[in-house]
Amino acid sequence: MRRLTTAVTLLLALGLAGSATVPAVAASTDPARGPAAARPDDAALRSALDAVIAQGVPGAVAEVREDGRVWRGASGVADLSGRPARAGDRFRAGSVTKTFVATVVLQLVAEGRIALDDPIGRHLPGLVPAGANGAEVTVRQLLGHTSGIPNYTDVLRRLPDPIRTLQHSAYTPHELVAMALREPWAFNPGDQGHWQYSNTNYVVLGLLVERVGGHPLGREIERRIVRPLRLTDTLVPATPDLPGRHLNGYEWLDGPGASPTDLTAFSAGAFWGPGNMISTTADLNRFQRALAEGRLLPPWLLSEMRDTKDTDRPGRSYGLGMEANTTVCGPDQGPVRGHSGSVPGYNTFSFTSADGRRQITLAVNVDLTKTKGADEAIGRVLATALCRPAPARPAA
Repeated sequence: MRRLTTAVTLLLALGLAGSATVPAVAASTDPARGPAAARPDDAALRSALDAVIAQGVPGAVAEVREDGRVWRGASGVADLSGRPARAGDRFRAGSVTKTFVATVVLQLVAEGRIALDDPIGRHLPGLVPAGANGAEVTVRQLLGHTSGIPNYTDVLRRLPDPIRTLQHSAYTPHELVAMALREPWAFNPGDQGHWQYSNTNYVVLGLLVERVGGHPLGREIERRIVRPLRLTDTLVPATPDLPGRHLNGYEWLDGPGASPTDLTAFSAGAFWGPGNMISTTADLNRFQRALAEGRLLPPWLLSEMRDTKDTDRPGRSYGLGMEANTTVCGPDQGPVRGHSGSVPGYNTFSFTSADGRRQITLAVNVDLTKTKGADEAIGRVLATALCRPAPARPAA
């Protein structure tokens, strides 16, 4: 796998379930809100989205919001038989799921049912042992990837033909945790200055939500977020299927000259907790906007979520289920906030500008790490949507 070097590299969540034809574009304006200053240019967005397809990506869908104005676009195909992609197509959202799970956990904190610094053993006794230093993993450390718990997807990556094997797997959450804990820990819980992305953290958090909330993880997400926000195309699937009109997901597992593998149907348990949601660009933008406006969490917990720590990559920091990234628009404009997601066949990016006015959710139906040039093209879409234009130079 080649090493990506653009801003998209820093936005992609890591590894399996990591932290991503005829154009059909429509735009709408809310007259009650009036025109917005320095809004993204429709033609530039359309051109940037088409440029992603020119790099070999089958299909791309996006929605951009600024104040009351919404731009929706699609380019390329939803499947390789030629069905055009549509802006409202569903897709696998990958690790954008983590922000939903983190929000539910923080709602349980707001209700006084758990505390951020509770040891996880208080709620899930015997699931996660203490580190070699005797310290127990806390809820906060799980949310922020500072627990040191090994990443179960690193283990899965060592399987023969890992993606096809995982596609038809039937792992339970407890099996995923046990798989990870057979590996050496990255560091001890509480070690200062250490951070490592681990999907296992969010498997454990999913089990915590079920234990404390009293319902399956998907049900808790549905009743706390999906239904209140009317996210009509968002679900946590119980089967491998991707229902409704959707993007098919593809990877060229046998090399660029071979036939692609269709990964649309995928094990419902493979990424349970860290990356198993299905959604649309409109639903994810609606969720991110509600979160940013304080409609899902009280101010003090939203502040905790946004309190980021440095990661292993320059320009990228991480809070409690939320990324902050200065590589998209540059440090002078401040970080964009949200999450990226990568599961086999799909990459998703869902971010809000530093000033909170602009949002984009963008999804493509291929693994960008295997598509030359697509990472740079995706970066241009994100920058077009989220960054303020440079001031005009005075005439000479």
